[in-house]
Amino acid sequence: MSWAHAAVMALRRQWLARRARPGALRDCLVHAAADRRRRWDAVEYLVLDFETTGVDAGSAEILSAGYLLIRAGAIHLDSARHRLVRPQGALTAATVVIHGITHDRSAEGEALAAVVDELLAALAGRVLVGHHVATELAFLSAACRAVHGTGFAGPAIDTLELEARCWRRRQARPRRGELRLGGARARRGLPRYRAHDALVDALATACARNSSARRGSGSCSTGAEAGSAPAPAADARQPAAGGAR
Repeated sequence: MSWAHAAVMALRRQWLARRARPGALRDCLVHAAADRRRRWDAVEYLVLDFETTGVDAGSAEILSAGYLLIRAGAIHLDSARHRLVRPQGALTAATVVIHGITHDRSAEGEALAAVVDELLAALAGRVLVGHHVATELAFLSAACRAVHGTGFAGPAIDTLELEARCWRRRQARPRRGELRLGGARARRGLPRYRAHDALVDALATACARNSSARRGSGSCSTGAEAGSAPAPAADARQPAAGGAR
């Protein structure tokens, strides 16, 4: 991240903090953002994955959130958390089949506000990481607007974009599915995990992030900023039947 990008990010966070209601979002925004220009292992990361009822953050709902921390270059499994969110609308059969989150399970979930505030507390001073992180940013911002009156902004790294850069450096075109999380992990010789579980996908993303960082330059300044994450490749984050993810 250049000094200009850092300055713009700081101004945006200040502007959002003034608009936010007192609470977890304002506390997160006024906390100094992580400096992505430092070595990657000198920065702390929050790796996040959402499972949702669809791909449009303006109309779909968060069903579950999984997250964990990377600190000093190590994945901290003791920080791993999985939270079910109680949706406002009814679940479709297609959504239940994809995620395995039934009506009974979702009814036992927590209120959106409680989960959002927990995430914001965990994000303070850290860099957000996701596979096509624009999705997590969009749903997190929508949730923040619903709970706190304004959106979220902060530094973010996109492991999908890191994977795409690897292919561009090789001057090669990925085959269908190779930019998806499973394909990226397979190319690096990492174990396969079951998809469509928020915490499992967050762990898979964390492993991909660390593998990419160790093979790279050691700098943290890769990926995309909140609000400017790149669009996915054609099949990189393609929703399954029913539009859920």
